[in-house]
Order: sequence, then structure tokens, then C-alpha cells
Amino acid sequence: MTNVIGIIGLIIAFALLMYLIMKGVNIYLTVFICTLVVAITSQMNIYEAYKVHFMTGFTNFFKSYYLIFLTGTLMAKAMEITGAAKSIAKAIIRILGVNWAFVSVPLACGILCFGGVSAFVCSFCVFEIALQVFKAADLPRRAIPGALCFGCSTWAMVAPGAVQIHNAVPAENLGTTFMAGAVNGWICCGFVLIVGMIWLKIWLDKAKKNGEHFVAKDVDDFNDDPNEKLPNPIISLIPLIVSIVLVNLKGSDGKAIVPVEVGVLAGAVCAILIMYKHIKVKELPKYFADAAALALFSITNTCAVNGFGGVASNSPVFNVITNAMVNIPGPKLLGLVIGTTIIAGICGSASGGLGIAVPILGPVYQNLGFAPATIHRVMALASAALDSLPHNGYIVTVTNGLCHETHHDSYGLTFRLTVVMPFIGSILGVILFTLFPNLP
Repeated sequence: MTNVIGIIGLIIAFALLMYLIMKGVNIYLTVFICTLVVAITSQMNIYEAYKVHFMTGFTNFFKSYYLIFLTGTLMAKAMEITGAAKSIAKAIIRILGVNWAFVSVPLACGILCFGGVSAFVCSFCVFEIALQVFKAADLPRRAIPGALCFGCSTWAMVAPGAVQIHNAVPAENLGTTFMAGAVNGWICCGFVLIVGMIWLKIWLDKAKKNGEHFVAKDVDDFNDDPNEKLPNPIISLIPLIVSIVLVNLKGSDGKAIVPVEVGVLAGAVCAILIMYKHIKVKELPKYFADAAALALFSITNTCAVNGFGGVASNSPVFNVITNAMVNIPGPKLLGLVIGTTIIAGICGSASGGLGIAVPILGPVYQNLGFAPATIHRVMALASAALDSLPHNGYIVTVTNGLCHETHHDSYGLTFRLTVVMPFIGSILGVILFTLFPNLP
């Protein structure tokens, strides 16, 4: 009976987490309330739940990943202030044309994201251009959040070689490289990209057939300066290439030569050096301060939900749930997918979910005989599904804050592209890694 109440408590806490964040309640107050629900229903010592388990989850994530957040934010800021991100996005859209907006917008986001630019910055860089493109092609404006989120938070974020924390967390814990499970991983990500694009196209065609058109909002600004001086898009790609190459360099022992923080910082410095003409050099200290503040804000929000996850993972019923997932009938890796994506969903964060799931589930599956590279890629793929539920901070920011759309109008498409498609890609990963476990 105790286990049943504990499991019900976890479900209630998860639902409450989504509800309160959707209502705009402060993230810290939300996780404190949800932590209390878990502690009471699991009959944990409440003081110990906060003082030990919550703070351990919070501080461990901060200690392990703050420098990655900081250097990633510096990289994003460098690509933003030099105009490099906007230059790349404009070039892609110019080449593909406005009639292929449903391809160009996610593709522009994806390339930036793969190179290490944060999802938030990718979306902010491409949004204004997406407005121009969707207006010219007369595509429903409410599809923009889905197109942006699809490009930033699915295939590009978890692909082999991507300079993102979703590769860094498994690599840090499993001793793998960012290219772990490359062949099967790229097949899965390619599948998500292509099928997702087709699904987006079908959705847009259906919406237009039903009489939908682009309807501008009062906040929209279409005064995009055609004479704005931006760096050459080829030059703009160099910092991304530098980061990708450095982070994925491997020594004779197969381990990474350059720490991810160093590789990403090198890309940021490269962007400043080769495109310094496009920035105000005297403003660099301010840019650094802004980036550092944003990094601190971003990681502490993630740490907060990671703290909640720390309490949930230390509740007496968590092992019951974990064992149930590990012993799900069918391929063993299916339990890994379900476990990872559920934890990411509880946290409302792929990176936060991985921070909890990898140390817990990774050793379990290694003991079952699975290679660290397989575990790395399967967990990375799975983290990109339920993390995009309505309470995800990125989803809320892009949908409501950036695009000024409502969840009611736009989240249906976002759900299809950022929850359903990555989950299908994860299942494909289970099949491929089960049938072909020894591919590079």
C-alpha cells in the first residue's frame, strides 16, 4: 500500500509541476511544492528531502555543468552580436526560397543548434526571419513556434557530434565521446528530420486548405533592414566548425582530447576575432556579463528541477519504478528509452533529465552488457521527447514570449514535431542498436 501511495504521489507531483508552470508560477516555488508532495506521499523525512536530496541534486548538476552552460552562452552571444547567426539563417532561407519556408526555418535553427548555439538564441535569431518568410508564403503564423522548436530541440540537439549538453552529460558519466553511436544515431536523427519535415508540410497544406492564412499580430515588426551589414555566411560558419571539430577530436585511446568547455570557448573566441568589425569592442565586457548572467539564470532553473528529480529518485518507490522499466517485455533498450524520457518529462528538461537518468540507469544497462556508446546515444535520443511537454521552459518562452501565440493555437503542431517525432526516433534507435549494436 505504501508503494502505491508513493507512486500516486509521484504522478500527482508530476502533473502539478506541469500545471503550475503552465500557470506561470515561479519555478522555485513550484519545485518546492512538488518536492513536498513527493516527500509526504513517499513517507520521507521532509527536512532531509530538502536539505540532502534536493540540494545534492541541485549542487551536483551545477558543479558538473556550469562551465558548459557558461561557455555555451558565450558562444551564443558571440554568434548573436557579430550577426553570424542571423547571416547563416538568412543565407539558408535565401537559397531555399520563401516557398520552402517549412524547410528553411527548422534547418536554419538546426544548423545553429548543432554547432553549439543554445536553443533560445537559435529561436530568437531565426524568429524575425521566419516572420518574413511565413508572411511572404502566406503560411499560418501559429505554425512558427512548432517550426522553430522542431529545428532547435529535436534532431540537431541530440545528434552525434552536436556541441550540446545533451551529448556532454552522457559523455561525462559514461566516458564516451560526442560521436558515440554515430551511425545508428545519425540514421535516427535523419529519420526525425525528414519525416518531421513531411509532417510539417502536410499540416501546413491542410491548414491552408481549411482557409488559414498569415495573420500578423500588433507586435510584429516587418522592417527588416535589407542594408544591414552582416558577415559572410561562410565566414559565420567557421566558429561552429571550430567547436564541432575540437569537441570531437579523439586520442589513440578513443577519448576526447579537448574538453567540451574549451572547444566551445574556442569557437566563441574565434567568432569575436574573425568578425570583430561587426561588434563594438568596448561593449565586450558588457556582453560577457550578460552572457554570464544568462548562463547562471539558465542553469539554476535547470538545477531547481534537477533538485526535484533528486528527491524523486531517492524516494522509496523510485527503485520500484526503475525496476519495472528495466524489466519491460521486449527489447531491453526499450526500458532505457521509457525511463529516460519519463524522467526528462518530470524535469521538463532534456538536460536536467539526463543529469538524473544517466547516473542511475547508465550503470544498470552497462551491467546488462550494453556498450557505453549505445547507452549514450539511446538516452540522448530519448531525452528529446517528453522534455517538450507544455511546462518545458523553452516551449513556454518560444510559444508565449517570443511568438506571442497561445498553447491552444500552436502547441498541437509543436507536440507532433517535438514529442511524437523524437519518441518514434528513439524507438527506431532501439531497433537499430538491438540489430546492429557494433556499428561505429
